[in-house]
Amino acid sequence: MTNKELSSIASRLDNQQIFQLEKYDDPIYIAAIDIGTNSTHLVVALINPLLNTFTIEIAEKSATRLGERDPESGELTDKAINRVIETLIRFKELASSYKVREIRIAATSAVREAPNGQNFLDKVKEELGLCIDLISGTEEARLIYLGVLSGMQFEEIPHIIIDIGGGSTELILADSNDARALTSTKIGAVRLQRDFIKNEILSMQKIEFLKAYIQGSLEQAVDKIIGRIQPNELPIIVATSGTAMAIGTLISNEEATKNSRLQGYKLYKNKLDYILNKLIDMTLEQRKKLPALNERRAEIIIPGALILETAMRLLRAEHLILSERALREGLIVDWMIKNGFLENRFSYQKSIRERTVIHQLERFAVDRKRAESVANNALTLYDLTKNYLHTDKGLGRELLWAAAMLHSCGKHINRSAYHKHSWYLIRNSELLGYSQSEHLIVAAIARYHRRSLPKKRHEAWQTITTKDHRTIVEEMSIILRLATSIDKRPEPVVSALTVKVSSPKLIIKLIPFHEKQNLSLENWNLKNCASLIKEVKGLELIVE
Repeated sequence: MTNKELSSIASRLDNQQIFQLEKYDDPIYIAAIDIGTNSTHLVVALINPLLNTFTIEIAEKSATRLGERDPESGELTDKAINRVIETLIRFKELASSYKVREIRIAATSAVREAPNGQNFLDKVKEELGLCIDLISGTEEARLIYLGVLSGMQFEEIPHIIIDIGGGSTELILADSNDARALTSTKIGAVRLQRDFIKNEILSMQKIEFLKAYIQGSLEQAVDKIIGRIQPNELPIIVATSGTAMAIGTLISNEEATKNSRLQGYKLYKNKLDYILNKLIDMTLEQRKKLPALNERRAEIIIPGALILETAMRLLRAEHLILSERALREGLIVDWMIKNGFLENRFSYQKSIRERTVIHQLERFAVDRKRAESVANNALTLYDLTKNYLHTDKGLGRELLWAAAMLHSCGKHINRSAYHKHSWYLIRNSELLGYSQSEHLIVAAIARYHRRSLPKKRHEAWQTITTKDHRTIVEEMSIILRLATSIDKRPEPVVSALTVKVSSPKLIIKLIPFHEKQNLSLENWNLKNCASLIKEVKGLELIVE
């Protein structure tokens, strides 16, 4: 871009955007890795802070076949784990050559379902220094939506997104403002091939059985999608994933004009049926010779195509649009949202954490006014006690807010030991926008905001597996403990608080709403935290 063009664009930006442009003179590269059931993908994206967009600089893929688990135990095999680790070593080196600011890694159904999935994550952390987010099915669907949205103009038209993975299939109903329905079903190309297909030429009886099995698995998700479409709406169907891309390439190769890119390619149901029947009549060796299919894709293309055909049939779709962007691009978009590069069109996604927490507040009948009061006090304490009560670099603040908002949800079950109920409810609720590890941290902060400190035997503590995450839980739960200690009345009486640290003294001053209001109860509650503050942080708590 020329200086003249840059000046022209900059003149249309507000002061904040211009500041952002000056702040990020050096190129910003972000890497995203998607560890799937069949393949592991890497993309390195170049962020444009001026236009709030990104371009893919490189895209790499390796058929790591993590879904080939032990048939008896269901565990990830050593061979599969080693294939992934070898790929991650290569991907890490490649990403580092671009001087990426961050590498975001997500693992999906193969790791979610394996009994030794956490061991695999720990092994990667220990050997490579890479942290992998183990995401839920609904979080996977949300990230797929973000990835597709980044490459398509949705406008006000709802889109149904179909993503066929190795171990799961995601169906999503969304528009440019909102994800209306996020579903994940345990049916995928690798799973079907592993369970039902032995690389033989399939009989029509077997094909009909597979179609019936797939339909039974998808019907609930399809019903949810259809139920949220307004009567006057005609959604556009979008398909993404290796299966959809391979089928698109097969169809395109038979057309007069081959397509070098499949983004936006329109795939018709009758052509899908034609290609599917052609593939069914082939042997595995014949499928492997097709230029559009690598060896591994040739093994799983039929079950993948059957899932796509069934989904289109249930949705009564005559055609769909292919999207080359999916989960890995969604990881890039999510990073941009969290780091302030995307607003406006992605305003809903930017507030996805707030929205999902508020949804849980309503679900468990939490008093929102009191929850917000506790959260505000907790964040004030966080901001004023940096390097004294905590050494957090920013992540803990977001998770503290969520835990403060939800800390009392356990009262929905029973007021006795409600902090334990809160932990269980938060852990098993749907918190979109949070990784699995962040989700567990939020639950643990709420669990330890009262009564005993974390102990090795506690299940809530055992779920927090890294030292850094345990530090966040310990420090944020202490702050939340202080914030909740001044919220014991039906209506809040503390309008503000100030904090002064004069080591070894931590001085907290409470300011009431009314000048003559008695705060002796709040003072007493805070002073009950003094011994804990002294034990854990070596500070003498003084309340004014």
